[in-house]
Amino acid sequence: MKYANIKQGKFIDRPNRFIAHIDLDGTIAVCHVKNTGRCKELLLPGATVFVEKSENPARKTQYDLIAVCKGDRLINIDSQAPNQVIKEWIPSFFSNLSLVKPEAKYGDSRFDFYLEANGKKIFAEVKGVTLEDNGVVLFPDAPTERGVKHLHELCHCIQYGYDAYLFFVVQMEKADYFTPNRRTHPAFADALAKAERQGVNLICVTCDVTPDTLAVKNFLPIKL
Repeated sequence: MKYANIKQGKFIDRPNRFIAHIDLDGTIAVCHVKNTGRCKELLLPGATVFVEKSENPARKTQYDLIAVCKGDRLINIDSQAPNQVIKEWIPSFFSNLSLVKPEAKYGDSRFDFYLEANGKKIFAEVKGVTLEDNGVVLFPDAPTERGVKHLHELCHCIQYGYDAYLFFVVQMEKADYFTPNRRTHPAFADALAKAERQGVNLICVTCDVTPDTLAVKNFLPIKL
């Protein structure tokens, strides 16, 4: 995926989870933060960030916060990006892909994708990963009851004959392996291990990240 009208700036502060103040060439700009996670280890005063300027004059904020530098890593923090990246990539992952339906209903639930490939009916969820600690990437960075619910629902799909996939999209280029963030949310870690035992396919990929692009790069090992 590709962004337009990218500008570089310096992070100042984040008064709430939706808004950040950015120094753009000496001018303080108010930006929409496209990530409701904590991102405390990323959004530090003085950090180099990249924002996308909106062309919509009716918007309250003129910019969206897209990416931030952590040392020599450029990390995309746009929580809407992983779904788009996976949508662009899955034709190369699934052979004979015949249907891709985003935001698909299943009973009272909704999954990121319903797919049909090789005669199989598939439900898939996508999670973006931005938390990194000494080369290890982790999810979630805050407790997510919604994430636990998705895992239970994917297991339910398998019981009724569907295939189920959970894609972890690591929004950076380099990492050693992925593991669930048990310290932050042990229930998610337990549910993830249970989902794998029940047949949910767990896939983790890293990404090529530039200030204005994001694309799947490599598969990454998962350690539960």
